[in-house]
Amino acid sequence: MTAPPVRASDRPRVLEGPALLSGLADGPGLVAHRRRYGDLPRVALDDLLAALDRLHVRGRGGAAFPFATKLRTAAEGRRRPTVVVNLSEGEPASAKDTALALARPHLVLDGAVAVARALGAREVHLVLPCERPRAVAAVEAALAERHDRLRTVLHTADARFVAGQARAVLELMAGRANLPVTAWTPEAVAGHRGRPTLLSNAETWAQVGRLVLVGEQRYAALGTVEEPGTTLLTISGTTPRVHEVPYGTPWREVLPEEWAGRPVLLGGFHGTWVPWEDLAARTVSVAAMRAAGTPLGAGVVVCPDEPPPAYTARVVDYLAAQSARRCGPCLNGLPALAAAVHGVADGSGDAERRAAELAGLVSGRGACAHPDGTARLVRSLLALRAEVAS
Repeated sequence: MTAPPVRASDRPRVLEGPALLSGLADGPGLVAHRRRYGDLPRVALDDLLAALDRLHVRGRGGAAFPFATKLRTAAEGRRRPTVVVNLSEGEPASAKDTALALARPHLVLDGAVAVARALGAREVHLVLPCERPRAVAAVEAALAERHDRLRTVLHTADARFVAGQARAVLELMAGRANLPVTAWTPEAVAGHRGRPTLLSNAETWAQVGRLVLVGEQRYAALGTVEEPGTTLLTISGTTPRVHEVPYGTPWREVLPEEWAGRPVLLGGFHGTWVPWEDLAARTVSVAAMRAAGTPLGAGVVVCPDEPPPAYTARVVDYLAAQSARRCGPCLNGLPALAAAVHGVADGSGDAERRAAELAGLVSGRGACAHPDGTARLVRSLLALRAEVAS
């Protein structure tokens, strides 16, 4: 199996933050957590939906989908919903959910429990990463401290890039191969065992947990009017660093000084290459960065030592090997795209034209979004090269 350019780590450096990651010295235990936040209140579904809408709370898994929309959809189903905490973190360069598992597991669990109670759900499923044993142990220790009167079910995801995709998680929960499948119905409508399933990553649940615990006013005290709150970022490196920053923070305050002048890969392996000067001139914002064509994605920031074409070639090699191999774009398209990107890195003939052509062919045709994300990465490399050449 092709190794990723960045190895998954369960030993990130977690930095003190203004909200989720505040008070790290107090430790991750339940006693310290309750001392800081108090008991978890019960919140009515309508009140929670209204707060989520007013605060524009979005999922932190990469798609930035409005959380209230998913919650409302699950609540409107005819069957009792299921709540799923996705800690699998298949993106090797990301460590933010791992950081929360190690440092703030009870914020994550409080968010899931509060929503489960509001929905009338009877069980919470947690999907854990097999390649990050310290994170798994931390979650298990946190669960042992709690008595939430909800059935808790643990699942262990495979060490695959696509294992954390929503439908791959549902396949795992059903006892089948932990790989994505084609589905036309959102999981919030029909997910686990056909029930409405509210599935989000650990940071999303932690954000919801903090909102329930501290209230709207304190939650909105950070960030901007348009984007209240904070977000977690993984600054990739030999030891990844997890930062928490309010929305609206200038990127210049986040990017390491030694990266100045070098292209940055934003959003992880399904992300986009951005010239340092362009990124440093912006602020951390989901909406503004999406509008600029450089979405924040999973909040991963990478600045490799090797040139972007060579690094991208290694990433695409890895992504091609990580596919479910269940559709043509993954089975045939991604290996061909990887070969074309190697040609770009080597300066071969019309490799750039071939890479652009293949990126177009695999986009929008896969059984899941894996080919689309890979094509996005390749297109951004070609755009970066064109910008440098102009």
